[in-house]
Amino acid sequence: MPSIDNFRFTAHHRLLDMDETTTRLMMLVVSREVSGSRWEEAVSLHKSAYEAWAALLSPVEIAPIAILDGRPVEGSVHLCD
Repeated sequence: MPSIDNFRFTAHHRLLDMDETTTRLMMLVVSREVSGSRWEEAVSLHKSAYEAWAALLSPVEIAPIAILDGRPVEGSVHLCD
């Protein structure tokens, strides 16, 4: 599992990408360029930036075999043991 510093570094860059692409879209809206190739490119870049951010926030998948075997899952809390 990556360290918290790696997560923070990656999260910071993903947020900068989101901010940059959102700003680009807002500038196009203000200049009334809401169609055409520049608009389509800006929308595509914004979508990619958002998807990268969302992927970073997605929960880590746990191998089901660990749960079935009764092994503790890293970071889990057992209240009924």
